[in-house]
Order: sequence, then structure tokens, then C-alpha cells
Amino acid sequence: MSFARTYAVFLRQVYLFRGNPTRPASVFLWLVVDIIQWGFISKYLSVIGHARFDFLSAILGAIILWGFVSRVQQGMMTSFLEDVWSQNFINFFASPLKLGEYLSGLALTSIATGLTGFVLGVILAGAAFGFDVFKIGLYLIPFMAILLLFALAMGVFISGVIFRLGPTAEWLGWPIPLVLSIFSGVYYPIATLPTALRLFAQAIPTSYVFESLRGLISTGTFSPDLSRNLVIGGGLALLYLAAAYLFFIRIYRHNLESGAIAKYSAESW
Repeated sequence: MSFARTYAVFLRQVYLFRGNPTRPASVFLWLVVDIIQWGFISKYLSVIGHARFDFLSAILGAIILWGFVSRVQQGMMTSFLEDVWSQNFINFFASPLKLGEYLSGLALTSIATGLTGFVLGVILAGAAFGFDVFKIGLYLIPFMAILLLFALAMGVFISGVIFRLGPTAEWLGWPIPLVLSIFSGVYYPIATLPTALRLFAQAIPTSYVFESLRGLISTGTFSPDLSRNLVIGGGLALLYLAAAYLFFIRIYRHNLESGAIAKYSAESW
């Protein structure tokens, strides 16, 4: 694998991003709105309930971290769609570029947008509401690593689905973060869910992150299950990322063999 070719894919996306002033707004606007809205809601809940639980840290922490997941997943998907919309996808593979290098370049793009959104969210939440994400301590690193791996897995998988079904299938990718947030315990404990849904939640890596995060914020101490949750969450995230990569490769080969890849050329448009 050539890092130079991977970086070239990343750099192309950077130029596309810089050349379109609406893209930064589409990436970061909803994050800003969510932080402001839920920041005031959290303050309101804390005041009227005289709560001992730190609603502000729990909800804003969840918003910022889940926003990171959404930015990475959707960044991966939209970067792939940019090449589909511009009728440029097949042109990449007329060069020595390998599929793994192409996906790695898209992953770098989504990681960059995700981290930028995370930093922006932390600064905004800190300035407006006094939120300090670093109260989590060094556990913030493994938490974000698990979220990153799973977000990339979602992005690669959805890109593979779009690659198989065609560009009109892009609508499948937009609600995915919202749907998975239900089972990830982003805003409430997994125990709140019915038994059948709890079983499904246990198969999602992000549920282990947010359960651990909530326990850390509510008690101020590290749960004995924290290390186990990190191992299970990290293992699941790696498994899903590998499966998503293999899924994309299989779709690519299928499209090559069936000739379906031709619909992604400029001539077919």
C-alpha cells in the first residue's frame, strides 16, 4: 500500500471541501445547533429537578461524542458519493491506485472532519456551558478509538450498499446514526430498553462506550467493568470494520464481473 496514493485521495477531498463553502456548514451546523439546544435543556433539567446527577456533562458529552461518530460515518459516505456524483469513480482505478488505498484516503478525510467537529464542539460547549470533556481523563482516548473504528465500519458498509444498489440508495446512509443511537445508550441507560432490544444493543460497540461514560460521570469513579467494556467494544468495532472492508471488496468485484460498474462512468450518465 502506497501512502502517497492514499494521501492524494485525501488531498483531493480537501480541495473539494475548500472549493465548496456550503460543505463546512453541512458538516458542522447541526453539531452547533445540537450543542446549544441540548446545553440549555440540560441546564433547565438540572435547575428544576435540583438534580445531583450532572445532566450537563452527561448530555453534552453524549452529543459531542455521538456527533463525532456521525461526522466520521457521513464523511466517509459523502466522500465516496462525491466521486460518484462527479462521475470520477472509475477514473481512479485506471491508475495504479488500489481499492484499499482509495478507502484509506476516504477514511483520512472522514477522520479529519470528525476530529475538527469534535474540537469545535468541545470549545463551544466549554465556552457556552462550562463543559469540560477532559473530566473523563485518559479514558477519552480508548472511548474515541472505539467510536472511530465503528464509525469507519458504518461508513464503509453504507458506501458498499450504495455501490451495489446505485446512487439513489444514499438515503439509507443518513438515518443510520440516529437509528443506532437508540441502541447505543447515548442518552439513556441500556437497561431502559426492552429485553429483546438490550440483546441487540450488546452487539453494538458504541453501547459499551456510552454505558461506561455515563457510569463514570454519575459516580465519579471507574467501574470494575470498565476494562471489560473497553475490550468487548474494541473487539466488536475491529470485527465490524474488517467485515465492512471485505463487504466493500466483494461488491467491487461483483460489479466488475457483472459489468454493473459501468453505470458509474461518465458515459452512462
